[in-house]
Amino acid sequence: MSTQTPDTLEWTDIDRRAVDTARVLAADAVQQVGNGHPGTAMSLAPAAYTLFQKVMRHDPADPEWTGRDRFVLSPGHTSLTLYTQLYLAGYELGLDDLKAFRTHGSKTPGHPEYGHTAGVETTTGPLGQGAANAVGMAMAARYERGLFDPEAPAGESPFDHVIWAIVSDGDLQEGVSGEASSLAGHQKLGNLVFLYDDNHISIEGDTATAFSEDVLKRYEAYGWHTQRIEPAENGDVDVHALYAALTAARAETGRPSIIAMRTIIAWPAPNAQNTEAAHGSALGADEVAATKRVLGFDPEKTFEVADGVLAHTRRALDRGAEAHAAWDKQLAGWRSGEPERARLFDRVVAGQLPEGWEDSLPVFEEGGSVATRAASGKVLQALGPVLPELWGGSADLAGSNNTTIDKSSSFLPEGNPLPEASPYGRTVHFGIREFSMAAEMNGVALHGNTRIYGGTFLTFSDYMRNAVRMSALMQLPVTYVWTHDSIGLGEDGPTHQPVEHLAALRAIPGLNVVRPADANETAAAWAEILKRHATHPAPHGLALTRQGVPTYAPNPDAAKGGYVLRESSTETPEVIIVATGSEVQLAVAARELLEAEGTGTRVVSMPSVEWFEEQPRAYRESVLPPAVRARVAVEAGIGLTWYRYVGDAGRIVSLEHFGASADAKTLFAEYGFTPENVAAAARESLAATRG
Repeated sequence: MSTQTPDTLEWTDIDRRAVDTARVLAADAVQQVGNGHPGTAMSLAPAAYTLFQKVMRHDPADPEWTGRDRFVLSPGHTSLTLYTQLYLAGYELGLDDLKAFRTHGSKTPGHPEYGHTAGVETTTGPLGQGAANAVGMAMAARYERGLFDPEAPAGESPFDHVIWAIVSDGDLQEGVSGEASSLAGHQKLGNLVFLYDDNHISIEGDTATAFSEDVLKRYEAYGWHTQRIEPAENGDVDVHALYAALTAARAETGRPSIIAMRTIIAWPAPNAQNTEAAHGSALGADEVAATKRVLGFDPEKTFEVADGVLAHTRRALDRGAEAHAAWDKQLAGWRSGEPERARLFDRVVAGQLPEGWEDSLPVFEEGGSVATRAASGKVLQALGPVLPELWGGSADLAGSNNTTIDKSSSFLPEGNPLPEASPYGRTVHFGIREFSMAAEMNGVALHGNTRIYGGTFLTFSDYMRNAVRMSALMQLPVTYVWTHDSIGLGEDGPTHQPVEHLAALRAIPGLNVVRPADANETAAAWAEILKRHATHPAPHGLALTRQGVPTYAPNPDAAKGGYVLRESSTETPEVIIVATGSEVQLAVAARELLEAEGTGTRVVSMPSVEWFEEQPRAYRESVLPPAVRARVAVEAGIGLTWYRYVGDAGRIVSLEHFGASADAKTLFAEYGFTPENVAAAARESLAATRG
């Protein structure tokens, strides 16, 4: 899958000096700023150096090269492990950037940030998620190969590459890594390698405080290829054993691999090594100086990098250019033999949609009753044939989430007994693993060249929340399909009925929550999400109904996030009712009651507050004129979102408590979600404006 490397490791004194340089740079960087995590960066320096200088296929001059291997540093607190290697290899990171570690505006923040520092493949920090990102990347690599070069023999496609990840004790204690690793084993992701830093140290001391399982036996049970390497006699990483293990892991293409590597944190600091203090605190000036003496560095100098060391490590640029050129030649050969797939590749890489794709979108007949989850499913099935890069699935709820594009195409490895199984299948079975599904989707998006979605019930967005937050932090174009979006799901009761979730999700900066009113708004929402993929990358969460809702005529303004669905009979409305999702029908019915009384009433459907807020002020004020103070917002969830829209005289029809186990009609009536109650709230608001 990667450029071939020698069977045995060539390791010279200059390599050893380069590793030790990375160690003292880490110690100096933390010491200078006064905080950080030096110990793991010191002990992992030989492993990271071996990967970046001896094993991985990458090009420091082109960090976005499609043919590169991917590297994930899951324990993001040891960011200097990555920064020092990026600097030594010749990425756009200088010595001054290391000196600015953890300071405002620097390229070297405390945890690696995707899009901020060239060569950083994902934002890591919350432990466990980097491991799941790597699993998603490996899945994406396989799907990408299926799109562009499925017939090529193993290891001979320009789309074959390896996902390498360093994981820690902390990562492997987090449940999300277990969820993802279980799926990786099930999927037989032979393009994935974990290097497990088994240093026995966590913040509270020896990991014996909370972690005593046999990790490799667990991973063996997951279906992984497992290896263990012991330290050299002096306690440092045995780089020859490591190289052999990495080479064997890459050669194992039928299952993912994990290598447990015993390290001593902060090695070779005389007093700080193997202590929890070295995990998250500066070593102190005396200990830094003592460490430099041990390694043969001048204790009076800081950020010392010998010219010979840098000249040696920067040869990674030459190796990268050579590998890149070989890949370009391989890709050119593929292009000549696969012109149609090459055109698809170019379109996908550019983030473009095919000409005429919107013609495939379904238009739903006005007046019918369709659940928005069902409408979403129809949209996906219609788009599938024209957007082969669009794929996804569900956390074991496909039948409820309506997330299956093609029932005859499951993304499953060779040997899976299901008749529809294919390594390059369209439908992903994430299993009952909502958190890792979201983190894996992030990995798929980070890998690039496909468009991913995944579904579950809206209430389980709580399980996913930190990964959703990471989607927003990284501005990743992933789509969450959250169905059963209110008490309208009915008899399953309060454990499954979301109440606070819409407001809580809207509180995540950069996440666009879309709650369409009907089938045609659902189609418009999908179209807008797909258009934004390249131009406005951001995660989207679709909140969809279980129950049927009335279908209205399509309106292109739905893509603006808020628009006038029903106009007032008066030139200027006397009252405005704003609603989302299944409650829009209540607003429409309440308008009829109010208009019958002679009250000019406008209904605004607002499927996405975030999209609406992007619009020019003139448009927003045309929908919600400031002079119209009588307003009502209606949503079957807590009212937190709506106070800024209704103002001091407005009223909110919301749900400020949990639901109950009953049918949807009963619950809506019981909790005041009726046209009559909405109309009454409008009258109260009108009275408040006159008082």
